[in-house]
Amino acid sequence: MSDHATDPATETFVAHRNLLFTVAYEMLGSAADAEDVLQETWLRWVKVDLGQVSDQRAYLVRITTRQSLNRLRTMKRRREAYVGQWLPEPMLTAPDVAEDVELAESVSMAMMLVLETLSPTERAVFVLREAFDVGYEEIAAALDKSPAAVRQIAHRARQHVDARRPRKAVSSRETRAALESFQRVLETGNPQDLLDVLAPEVVLVSDGGGVKRAALRPVIGAEKVARFMIGGLSKNNHPITVAPTVVNGSPALLVHLDGEIDGVMAFRVEDARITGLYYVRNPEKLSRVESETPLTLR
Repeated sequence: MSDHATDPATETFVAHRNLLFTVAYEMLGSAADAEDVLQETWLRWVKVDLGQVSDQRAYLVRITTRQSLNRLRTMKRRREAYVGQWLPEPMLTAPDVAEDVELAESVSMAMMLVLETLSPTERAVFVLREAFDVGYEEIAAALDKSPAAVRQIAHRARQHVDARRPRKAVSSRETRAALESFQRVLETGNPQDLLDVLAPEVVLVSDGGGVKRAALRPVIGAEKVARFMIGGLSKNNHPITVAPTVVNGSPALLVHLDGEIDGVMAFRVEDARITGLYYVRNPEKLSRVESETPLTLR
């Protein structure tokens, strides 16, 4: 693409690249697959007669959506063979993502997991409508459905998501305070202090991809989560360091073992306590936690 820097197709694609990546990532939960979708989008875009396209941004979003849906079906088969729990690929995000409340919520680990419970079509409609404010007519064109059908799908998906999303928005400051307490607990290894920061109904989901130690099923309840975390630390004979970071627009913790990245912990916080703990240890999913990935809804 760099050889054609003055080409109108290239200029338009580059101008909207961050938007297209965000669309694909929210639909797939995988940065690697989102990049593949962008490559496929580009290959189709360069064959388009731009003179026949009235809204180039909408056209690019349409191509990206269709390619993402194709990729989702392939990923479903891949997920069925995945060892243990699957979590979205975490990404280090710029401060402006955290400052954009709407964007931060739409790419948060908690929301990405909720989106995983939707069908591919429901996910596409919800993401395009709720996150990117795409019109029903435009979504209908992207999905080859009628606007009326899209409205019904959007309503169904919204109800599904609303029943599972956090009850109220939590500020980054409140989340950061809970994480600071959690970090101190990890450093001291005091089980009681850990119970104080965990909500009674807390759920821990850990993703090792069959490569790193992780719970094969969600761990539910404060005492069980505390035992899992403290037990894992006590069995480890290597020095562990935990540092604050910002992943998917929200405060998170980056875990190092012997100076190497071992995993990322993302959180869902409600009423100053941790209700969801998402621990990604699969090495294949940790390539985007050291350099920022630009995201945008516009």
